[in-house]
Amino acid sequence: MHTAAPAPDWARRTAELLEAVRARSPLVHCITNTVVQNVTANVLLALGASAAMVDVVTEAGPFARVADALLVNTGTPHAEPRAASLEAALAAVDAGTPWVLDPVAVGSLPVRTALARDLMALGPTVLRGNASEVLAVLGASAGGRGVDSTVGTDDARPAAVDAVAARRLAAVAVSGPVDLLVAPSIGTVRVANGTELLTRITGGGCALGAVVAAFTAVSPEDPGAAAVAATAVHTIAAELAAREAGGPGTFQPLFLDRLASLSPDDVVRTARITVESPAVAA
Repeated sequence: MHTAAPAPDWARRTAELLEAVRARSPLVHCITNTVVQNVTANVLLALGASAAMVDVVTEAGPFARVADALLVNTGTPHAEPRAASLEAALAAVDAGTPWVLDPVAVGSLPVRTALARDLMALGPTVLRGNASEVLAVLGASAGGRGVDSTVGTDDARPAAVDAVAARRLAAVAVSGPVDLLVAPSIGTVRVANGTELLTRITGGGCALGAVVAAFTAVSPEDPGAAAVAATAVHTIAAELAAREAGGPGTFQPLFLDRLASLSPDDVVRTARITVESPAVAA
C-alpha cells in the first residue's frame, strides 16, 4: 500500500499546459502503426496540436529535427518504418527534440521487441505503454497478450522507478484503469480519470502516446509534468465523452469533440490526480 494525497496543484498545472499546447500548436512527428494513423492525427488536431506522419527513410531524420516532438510507436513494424524509426530517434537525440516511445505489443513478438530495445538504447524522453509493454521493454517480463496487458500498473511500478532513478528515462507513463506516472521531478503520480470505452475503440492508447509527445513539446524541461498533464487531459476528455455516449460508435466522435472543447475549468473540476511518497531520487 502506497501513501497518497490529493494534489489540486496538479490539476491547475495540467490546465496551464493544455493552454500552452493550444497556444503553441506543436508539430508532432508520428511514426506510428497503420491501424491508428487517422485516429492519432485527429486526436492531435482536436487537442490543438499538429500532426505529421513521416515514416520514410531519408525523410524521417530531417523531419525529426524540425518537429517539436517525435512519437515512435511499434504497432506495425514493417521494414521501412523500422528503419525510419531509428533514423528519426537518432536525429531527435542529436537535435534535442523530445521523443516518446510507445512499445506496442512488445515482449511476445520478436521483431517489434528487438526494435523497441534498439530504440530504448537511444534514450527516449518518455516511455509510454501498458504495464506488460513497459515491463517487457525494460527487460522485466516477457510481455502481455498482444496489445493487452496481463498485469496491473502496480506490477510495473518497481521497474519504472528503477529505470528513472538510473536515468535510463526521464519519465515513464504506464496506462491502466488508474494511470501511473514516474519521473524525478514528480515522484510517482496516479491519474484516476478515464473510461473503459477507451479500450473499445481503435487507437485509444496509441493516440495517448502522441498526446504525451505534444505536451512534452511545450514542457521539455519537465517531461514528468508533461506526461501527467497529457494523461489527465486525454482521460478527462474520454470520461466526459463517455457520459454522453451510447457505446463505442458514438464515443469516438464525442471524445474528439470533448478534447477540442475541454476548458481549464473542466480540468480543474474533474481531474483526479494523486501524488505518492516518497519522490523518485534524481
